[in-house]
Amino acid sequence: MENTKQIQDALLRWWDADHADLPWRRSRDPYAIWVSEIMLQQTQITTVIPYFERWMSRFPTVQALAEVPLDDVLKLWEGLGYYSRARNLHAAAQAVVADWNGRLPTTAANLMKLKGIGRYTAGAIASIAFNEPAPVLDGNVIRVLSRLTDLPADVTQTATKNALWQLAEQLVPARRPGDFNQALMELGQQICLPARPMCLLCPVSAHCLARQRGTQLERPVRPPRQRTPHYDVVAGIIWQTRAEVGNPDGKFLIAQRPFDGLLGGLWEFPGGKQEPNETLPHALVREIEEELAMQIEVGDFVTKISHAYTHFRITLHAFHAWHLTGQPQHLGVADHAWVTLADLDRYAFAVTDRKIIAALIDEIGQ
Repeated sequence: MENTKQIQDALLRWWDADHADLPWRRSRDPYAIWVSEIMLQQTQITTVIPYFERWMSRFPTVQALAEVPLDDVLKLWEGLGYYSRARNLHAAAQAVVADWNGRLPTTAANLMKLKGIGRYTAGAIASIAFNEPAPVLDGNVIRVLSRLTDLPADVTQTATKNALWQLAEQLVPARRPGDFNQALMELGQQICLPARPMCLLCPVSAHCLARQRGTQLERPVRPPRQRTPHYDVVAGIIWQTRAEVGNPDGKFLIAQRPFDGLLGGLWEFPGGKQEPNETLPHALVREIEEELAMQIEVGDFVTKISHAYTHFRITLHAFHAWHLTGQPQHLGVADHAWVTLADLDRYAFAVTDRKIIAALIDEIGQ
């Protein structure tokens, strides 16, 4: 870009004048910066702050993280979502200890060798922690650059993304690359908003082609959204015996999800998706037989929970049930445990299962 130097200077002046004071910006510790960048992926800053502070208190170093069991990591991450990020952080910390003498690699190229670190995250860590002029490109930066250049191409296409990466690489300065990248991202978070860009407050509005042409709301270009699919899902609070149903001291079954799938490694009340022309109780009986080789009888309805994931929505229907025959086998689960209500705080659950627990406590007490 012809006006690269002016954009760099304007953004850095804006950053110096009034950037947000966030916990991870008070340290140049590469580990803290890494943790914050992973947590911030697809998650709002206000949500991340308490998780980040708890995490750094519990796992203050790469070594501390590498040494704990994965269950401890998932428990601390509980409620933050996108749990593969936590699994990858743990695995990468172990690799840093084993292969890098406990110190994060100092270049974006080497950072990308660690599990869970892609080009954006590597660029953010390398520029902020190690002063490498590596570019970043997340959703906020895509929006800013698309408007600066009045880009008419679909930003979800590979060729367009490659062009945006090249532009980000041209823009990042050799001096203060970390501050510049953070300023670019913060501009997208606070000023260059999707629906209501605050152009009058923008430090680079004089260089913005979309602003000059009045096309801000048309950029970035994306294809129309597809309709989000919906599934009915059933889950069972499966008690050891019928006599224990509803007993606060009774034992029921929880299962650990396979590590390589959605919500991998978290614990849940077992069940699965309802098939066409199948009642919810029949779906629960079939799923438990397929995943655990157990036969159950389904009892009373407990609660219904609606939840949206990134690419689909579910309505989760929970029922009491009790064990009839067959010992739990790990056909579609990683592990299982017979627990009481009092035991549940030791396990990491997804938000939907936490809501089942809350309904169960409301019903039978603790």
